Parts: sequence; C-alpha cells; structure tokens
Amino acid sequence: MPDWLEVILRTLVAIVVLFFMTKILGKRQLSQLSLFEYITGISIGNLAAYVSLDLDNLWFLGLVSIAVWVAVSASMEFWTIKNRRVKNFVDGKGTVLIKDGQLIRENLKKEKLTVDELLSQLRQKDVFAIADVEFAVMESSGVINAMLKKEHQPLTGDMLGWKMSSEQPPQTVIMDGIMLDGPLGIAGYSKEWLDYQLDQYKVNMENVLIAQIDTDGQLNIKTADGKTYPEDQKVRPQKKIQQLTHQLELELERLGQFARNDSDRQQYEAALNKVRSMSKSKL
Repeated sequence: MPDWLEVILRTLVAIVVLFFMTKILGKRQLSQLSLFEYITGISIGNLAAYVSLDLDNLWFLGLVSIAVWVAVSASMEFWTIKNRRVKNFVDGKGTVLIKDGQLIRENLKKEKLTVDELLSQLRQKDVFAIADVEFAVMESSGVINAMLKKEHQPLTGDMLGWKMSSEQPPQTVIMDGIMLDGPLGIAGYSKEWLDYQLDQYKVNMENVLIAQIDTDGQLNIKTADGKTYPEDQKVRPQKKIQQLTHQLELELERLGQFARNDSDRQQYEAALNKVRSMSKSKL
C-alpha cells in the first residue's frame, strides 16, 4: 500500500476513534476544561497525530494509548462526582475576590489577577464600578461572577410584591419556510389556525424565515425579506393596559389580605371593586 494512502486511512481511523472517545468523555470536555482534562486533550491530540503519520508497524499502539487516556479521564470525572475533596483537588474551587463590598487583595494575588483584569471581567458582566458589587467570586473555570448590592440590582416583580404569571418558552412553528408539527402541537394549535394567521398578514409560508408563538398565543413572524408581523408588535396599548390593570388588582388583593384593621381592608376592597368595574366597562 502506498504511504500516502496509508496515512489517509490512518487519519480517518483516528478521526472516528477520537469522535467516539470524545462522546464517551461528555460535553463537559468541550465547554469547561479542568487542568487534568486540558492535559488529557493535548495528549490525545498528540497520540492521534502519531497514529496518523507514524508508518512503523506498531502504530496501533497509539489507539491503545488513546483508550487508556480516555478510561483514566472518565474514571477521574466519576471520582470527582463522588468525592468532593478529589473534585476540589482536580478541578479547583472558587476564590472569593469581593466580600461584603470589600476587595480581598490577598485572593487577587493568589489568583495572579490584577485590578485591571478584574475590572475587565466585571465589565463583561455589565458591571462598571467595584463599589456596586456586594460579592464576587472567581470560579474554578476562571470565570468571575458578581452579585450587585441590593440598591443596584434590577427591580423585579417580586420586590414589588407582585404575583407574576408563569412564562413559557416560545414555540418555533415555522423555520426556513417549513412548518414544524411538533412545536405547533405543543403550543395547542392546528395547521388550519396557522394557515389562517398567515392569511391575515398575507404572508406565504415559503417566505417565512421564522415564526414563533409566545406565551399569550401571539404569532410573531419574520420573513426572508426582513419584514416583521404583526407590525405594531412593539406598541400594543390595550394588552399593556390589561397587564397593568391585572397587576394592580393583584396588589390590591395582597394589601387587603395583610391589612392591619377592617377599615383599611374595606378601603382596599372598595378600590379593587372599582378597578374591576372600570376594566370591564372600558376594555
């Protein structure tokens, strides 16, 4: 067999073996490498090159070595799951860099991290002032995660005491002009309903780049020529008013339940009844 043909065959064999070995190691090998996994990746790559290019009669020993490396790495991952001390030794553990709003310089030196590098990492998290950070930690992967002080955190419905309705992920029902039966059924709609919606906007399914059904049952369409339907999606005042009115009703109910006396409770109930009557008559 010519040398060039043997190299091609060995390379194809190495690719197939590496593919299945990587599948055995799992996705974590690709997304978050520990020090041991990094060494494993380099070694397996070198062994694969040996299998592909070394033309002696013992090339198959490279495959044996790859299998040993994969077995050791898989065993190490299993061991780190079962034993926390082994996990901390192999993968390392997080280092607190900011605690109670105070910068811990000793830990910065330990991680060989300068203040400029810390600021750069924080800016990637949309944090531009250390004074706004209550707690920050460098994970074993090297990523820095930060928790803002209470006064700098975004306002949420829970902070206001609102009872928010559950949010479901949108279902993609059309992609590249092809209808997806599975997501359409999960959303609870039929092909006839979808065809009717497309007819309302005078859009052909073949021209739809992507179409999704949101939590409220609204079909949002983006066409291949850059158009968006419904066109007034950003401005839907009636729906916005309904949402705000519903939130107000929930807040009045909550205040009525926790009222300190009957007089306050009656005032909240009267306001709630007034809001409900107005919403029924006007919306």
